[in-house]
Order: sequence, then C-alpha cells, then structure tokens
Amino acid sequence: MSELVLPNDTNGLGNLMGGRLLHWMDVCAAISAQRHSGVVCVTASVDSVEFHSPILQSEIVILTSWVNRAFRTSMEVEIKVEAENPRTGTCRMANRAFYTFVGMGSDGKPTPVPGVVPETDAQQVAFDEAGRRRQFRLFTAGRLGDEDIQSLQEYIGSIRHDRN
Repeated sequence: MSELVLPNDTNGLGNLMGGRLLHWMDVCAAISAQRHSGVVCVTASVDSVEFHSPILQSEIVILTSWVNRAFRTSMEVEIKVEAENPRTGTCRMANRAFYTFVGMGSDGKPTPVPGVVPETDAQQVAFDEAGRRRQFRLFTAGRLGDEDIQSLQEYIGSIRHDRN
C-alpha cells in the first residue's frame, strides 16, 4: 500500500503526523488480516510502534504487512513502513509495528481464523516471537496463568543474558 504525504498530513515541521501514519498502518494491517482469515477483522491492540525516522511532506509512504501468527480468533500482523524520496528513488526504513486483529463472524462475535504455517527460518522466528508478544499482552491484561508467567519470566531472563 502506498500513500503520498500531502501538506494536510503534516505537522508544523513538515513531518507526517503520527496519527495519520497509525491510521494508514491500521488499514494496511486490516487488509492483511482479512485476506488471511477470509472474514471481517477488527483491531484488538497496537503494540510496539517504532518510529525510526520522520517522514517528510511529498515523500511516498510504502506500507507492507503480513500475518506472523494466528491464534484461535486473533492474528498478529506486522507492518513495515518505508519512506521513499520521489526525486531520488531512495527508500529508508521509517517505522514498524505489531497489530492484533480478531476475526469476526457474521453474528458480530469472534470467529476462529486459519493458522499460519511458517515456510522459512525468518517466518519461524517471527512466528515464535509473535507467541512471546501475545504472552506479554495477556500478562499485562492480567489474563495469563502462573505456568505461562513462569515461561515468560524465563524468556525475559534469557534475553537479558544474551545482551550481556
């Protein structure tokens, strides 16, 4: 999905407003979720929005999204945002985020969605990391059991160990 940054999309510094970008990211992610599941999907959460560099007026915003993992009725969608300078054709990574969508049935209630089968090593890593992010979301919402909390603590401990 591509968008052109127009003057009405920018703040006083001539940078794309974050809210406008979040809207575009939500639309792009919803398309991926709906294509994967075959049902209407709604946004359940937005996690880990990373703003790497400002996007300037007149630049082209290129949004790419894909489903990392599906759970029973929800899916994690990763969105990558690049900014393209239309005069030079150069692109740079600008943003990244993870959205969670829930598939909705015709009755307006959550409905099961198809799973994701990783086909590459990179997809397997994204699949596994999506599971950890889901555990963290459930933990912060107070919906994680003691056994799962222990698993999450061990994982966080391993990350700290890897950084040292």
